Amino acid sequence: MMTPEELTQALPVGGSATIPYIDPFNPDRPLTLECHRPATHTPDKPVVIVQHGMTRNGNEYRDAWIPAADRHGLLIVAITFGEPWRGSGPYNNGHVQADDGSVRPREAWSFGIPGRVFALLRAAGVTTRDKAYLWGHSAGGQFVHRLLATQPHDLFEAVGAANAGWYSAPTLDRAYPEGLGGIGLARDDLVQLLAYPLVIFAGDCDTETESDNLPKHDAAMQQGPHRFARAHHYLERGQAEAAALGVPCNWRLVVVPGVGHDGMRMSAFAAAHWFGDETDGGSGD
Repeated sequence: MMTPEELTQALPVGGSATIPYIDPFNPDRPLTLECHRPATHTPDKPVVIVQHGMTRNGNEYRDAWIPAADRHGLLIVAITFGEPWRGSGPYNNGHVQADDGSVRPREAWSFGIPGRVFALLRAAGVTTRDKAYLWGHSAGGQFVHRLLATQPHDLFEAVGAANAGWYSAPTLDRAYPEGLGGIGLARDDLVQLLAYPLVIFAGDCDTETESDNLPKHDAAMQQGPHRFARAHHYLERGQAEAAALGVPCNWRLVVVPGVGHDGMRMSAFAAAHWFGDETDGGSGD
């Protein structure tokens, strides 16, 4: 397992780095940290953890955030779930369930990995921040919103899920991953999820209905014909659940004009939304 000293050596100031990483609770499934630590970065500057889409191109997502990183001194860490994590179960759905459908130990869920990576950055002295920004696109948007449902929120400055293919309904009445039932969550977990100011980023041109990578199983189709509609459905479902429970829903949907299922341009928009950046990017998953 990587020590704080090894991370410090592997992550020089003033450039990008590709760093092998082994999660202590998933040692048989290696990961890669695609990082950018600009010359303008100091330990008090924000950390952005970025989750890629289904093509596992963490390096491209890292690169899409570099203009904002250089301008604002951000540390970018794109946690890449490569070939050992293939399939929606280990990545999109957080490795919550084993192949036989049983619930795996909670500490072994892949949703805990961003928090452990951030803790390693703190231990290494790379950052002195108490919280990180967390953002994911497409499959990463699925990962991020499910992570928020299952993990403590005190690690995150802000959380954004962009252009997810479908969503886990914020209810305990449906089994995971269609809902949040059957994996050990309770009403308090649901209340905390609804209370968190999650930003749901949705490209208003992400309206393709026939693409191979659009989830088309029944639970997904019930949320709408395409990703843009499903983002609205998720917000509406959260608001309805909060009303039924008599608690607030602090989620917000941010429409990204003129952008479809384009991870690089969505990255640039998220940077602008959070840090006042004005960059744009090319196409990508």
